[in-house]
Amino acid sequence: MSDSDFMQVALDLAQQAAAAGEVPVGAIVVKNGEIIGRGSNAPIGTHDPTAHAEIRAMRDAAQRIGNYRLVGCTLYVTLEPCAMCSGAIQHARIARLIYGASDPKTGACGSVVNLMAEPKLNHHTEVAGGILAQECGALLSNFFSARRKKS
Repeated sequence: MSDSDFMQVALDLAQQAAAAGEVPVGAIVVKNGEIIGRGSNAPIGTHDPTAHAEIRAMRDAAQRIGNYRLVGCTLYVTLEPCAMCSGAIQHARIARLIYGASDPKTGACGSVVNLMAEPKLNHHTEVAGGILAQECGALLSNFFSARRKKS
């Protein structure tokens, strides 16, 4: 599968989050071409500020492989990770991060800050953004537009 194919899986998870009333962000962890972790945003429903899609996907993957280190894995997420998620990605030793839409408000992979390029940190994840960016961004825009119309 290509990066776009894997991002489409993450987009499907983001749509599930939207259907549950959560901000539509989805993420998957891939190792050796196999999806080993899945997550969608759930901080509202779980009353958990750490229940971001990336964190949930990494938790799922870590449980499946029996190790908190996700060496050799790629994380696909529909929105550029925040500082919390970026730190967790580095701590897990994710090799590659592929994200869809940039986040000009809280993005920590280049939009606001770039924690992935901080030379003082001991792990550096390879980052590529913009994969299915239009689709990822449209899902978020439509979600927030509908939310504003309701209120």
